[in-house]
Amino acid sequence: MLKVDSYSAKGIKGTTQVNLPKEWEAEANESLLAQAIRVYDDRNHIGLRKAKTRAEVLRTGKKLYSQKGTGGARHGSRRAPVFVGGGVALGPRPVKRELTLSTALKRKAIAVTMTMAVKEKRVIVSDMNFAKTKDANNFIEKVLGKNTKMVTFVIAKDNFKNEKFLRNIEKARVNVFPSINAYDIYFGGNIVLDKAIFGKEEKKGKQISK
Repeated sequence: MLKVDSYSAKGIKGTTQVNLPKEWEAEANESLLAQAIRVYDDRNHIGLRKAKTRAEVLRTGKKLYSQKGTGGARHGSRRAPVFVGGGVALGPRPVKRELTLSTALKRKAIAVTMTMAVKEKRVIVSDMNFAKTKDANNFIEKVLGKNTKMVTFVIAKDNFKNEKFLRNIEKARVNVFPSINAYDIYFGGNIVLDKAIFGKEEKKGKQISK
């Protein structure tokens, strides 16, 4: 079973460790991890790059000069790709991306990345009862160190009010549980889990992974 250290909002380490749900524990699976990262990374690019064709550029459609008798090449209008300001031939067009992961694979990918993060000692649990942004900054510096480059806070819905104390911290990201995926965990740096996530779920006897 995965165990991580717990801290108070003031950065005081608890005497006992917190057991993470067994749904978050899995054996290493590099192929699944690579697949999940590819899907999430690809879906971040919405594919809207686009070049205008000769039918879309805003230029006159008048014929340049007579078809014959000029000694020059035949041209229709200034919209042709051979002219500066004309349309682009075979340019990029919008692409709708449809890469997906099944729910089972999403949950397994979360378990694989969470297990990896715990072994790398990047995961802790805190109650996150911050009164202001300064308290959150002090917590990061005291527990994780001043040179921490990235911190991902996973807060419970009941503690969403604390999001306003975290969103202004440049190196911090905020996810509201259960809105977290393998990509967030893998690239999220240090992961700080809200202690409120575990208390209610354990009492109800429900699965924590979504």
